[in-house]
Amino acid sequence: MAGAWYVLRANQMWSPFPDNPPDAARAYMRRFYELVERAGADGFDPARAAMLEVEWWRVHRARQHDESVTEEQVESALIDLYSYVYRVEREAVRPAAHKRVEAMGLSDRWVQAGRRLDDPLLAEERRALVASYAALRAAVER
Repeated sequence: MAGAWYVLRANQMWSPFPDNPPDAARAYMRRFYELVERAGADGFDPARAAMLEVEWWRVHRARQHDESVTEEQVESALIDLYSYVYRVEREAVRPAAHKRVEAMGLSDRWVQAGRRLDDPLLAEERRALVASYAALRAAVER
């Protein structure tokens, strides 16, 4: 429960656009990753993990508002996070990051289209997210 609360608070800190406190978002994510570390996931620095987490949020937000920011930049930021936190090679998590970026794009399109619950984009987003998580799990279990 505490971990979910830290992630929720981090997202709430990050949510306002354009004025949000990224340091506060990183602080909540650091506390989340400290819980993960205490639960037995050693081998990473919670502050670095939090920095990488909020960095991919930043790049995604930039992509939403600046066409010069590419999907590849968002994918690279996710790969940085995944490979660091899960301690796997970058190429191993590339498929997971690619599908996650696809899901984000679908979500962004859904929001721009009016957030209708019957919009088929939601089903496409779900499929991309499931594929992303399956690819991440496969990379981590190797």
